[in-house]
Amino acid sequence: MTLKELSFFYKLCENPQVTQVASELNISQSAISLAIKSLENSLNEQLFDRIGKKLILNEKGKYFKEKTLPHYQALIDATTIFQENKLAGNIKIAASKTISNYIMPNIYYDFLLKYKDVKLDILTINSSKIIDKILKSELDIGLIEADVQNSNLIKEKLGDDELIIVTSDKNYKKEAFIDTIEKKWILREIGSGTRKIFIDKIGDIAKELDIFMELQNCKEIKTIVLNNPETVTAISKVIVQKELDEKKLFQIKLKNLELKREFYLIYHKEKSKNLLFKTFIEFIKSRFNKNYLL
Repeated sequence: MTLKELSFFYKLCENPQVTQVASELNISQSAISLAIKSLENSLNEQLFDRIGKKLILNEKGKYFKEKTLPHYQALIDATTIFQENKLAGNIKIAASKTISNYIMPNIYYDFLLKYKDVKLDILTINSSKIIDKILKSELDIGLIEADVQNSNLIKEKLGDDELIIVTSDKNYKKEAFIDTIEKKWILREIGSGTRKIFIDKIGDIAKELDIFMELQNCKEIKTIVLNNPETVTAISKVIVQKELDEKKLFQIKLKNLELKREFYLIYHKEKSKNLLFKTFIEFIKSRFNKNYLL
């Protein structure tokens, strides 16, 4: 049996008038009759009772329709799913914690809202683990906070970010050299993009810092700093903007030092760049450009 024969069958299930169905489909009545006869021969069963110019579904036909219609509809979906917008499939993506928690949720949501046949497998891990998984081809796309140089990776800049030094001590000095900040440092774990950028920027001074705690979650770090004025952290400005505006956290501006960094999108150079992949990347880049560039 063919999809064309089945399509005629289901049309006649809804309208037994062969002439009307033929007119609707812009084909001859004999073409429909031959297709239905071929379908019945392949099943070795009669599906319709012939009454005048009508084809009336009989019990065998009703049973056949009940058993096959869901599968037919699934097959039709399969033939058209790539024709409508060519955007269907599964993307494996991981973002570092700052990007994942504070920038990407609405971007993921809006993309899935627009392309309903796409599925995203989303991970939140630190930048070094993302790079490792991209190199092993365990991810399609990675979003990281650290610069990376590897001949097997394609890297595209998404936007600029700034790490700032904050404390909840409103009476503390508003500007300082980093080695004169006499507070307990709460930092991200080794392997995080935030940690790497911070340590690389301050160089040898890192050895002199009083690193009191290392945590894997920016929210935990923010909570500790909010509740303990004797602490300080280096954190993305996007994470603490609300608390800065509400005067719950206070920035300590660094003398002679800027902690600028970039957000990057990475993927393996051998990655197949189908339309879904390209569209998703362009969607992410456009949203970063629109909403998150400093």
